[in-house]
Amino acid sequence: MNSPLQCNTRVMQLLTEKSSIKQEVFRKSKDYFSMMKAVVENVTTCVADEVSKVDDALKLEFKDNSPNECELYFSGDVLLFNMHTNVFTFDKTHRIWHTSYIKEDRRRAYFAMINIYNFLADSLNYKRMNDAGLLLARVFVNREGQFFVEGKKQMSFIFNHLGKQQMDESNIKELVDTAMICSLEHDLTVPDYKDSMLVSVKQIQSLSSELQLKTAKKVGLGYYPRMTRE
Repeated sequence: MNSPLQCNTRVMQLLTEKSSIKQEVFRKSKDYFSMMKAVVENVTTCVADEVSKVDDALKLEFKDNSPNECELYFSGDVLLFNMHTNVFTFDKTHRIWHTSYIKEDRRRAYFAMINIYNFLADSLNYKRMNDAGLLLARVFVNREGQFFVEGKKQMSFIFNHLGKQQMDESNIKELVDTAMICSLEHDLTVPDYKDSMLVSVKQIQSLSSELQLKTAKKVGLGYYPRMTRE
């Protein structure tokens, strides 16, 4: 082959425009998640200091599991914060495409995603693998630090102003506080008797470590629109 190959202009365009933006979103998302972990740790310390004055048995604990994950233990609950390693956009029917913020610059429609889960503390402490957790919220933040939330009704309602709310310490603290309130307001309820009637010999033999019946709270979650990758 005597002549050099010519680069495909469409490939070059997609790499320098779309892929470059995704890389920027991911780089900045690590800073935003580090900020979130710092806020969660500070909230843990603050609340622990206050509640210990009322009841020293009320323990709170912060665990920094990895650059992409941390946990907040409080009472019998755990909030697990996990940042996905991919960058996402939304189906063309999603409401973000109707906002003036996205219409002004469609490159703003690429987001990092942070999931907030609620587990029972005993489910993690005793490694009860069949227990179910709840996805309380999905936090979407773009390269400009603008974010919005999908999930539990009050969380979506409060953090539903894309283009007008910045991922800063104040907003993160309100997000963490709201997630804690949501977890604490919903109590663990007894499973339906009919679901517990039949138990195998194997399940009974492993009762001390893990009864093969799911333990989980019942919390009504909002509708999560389908996400697709372009």
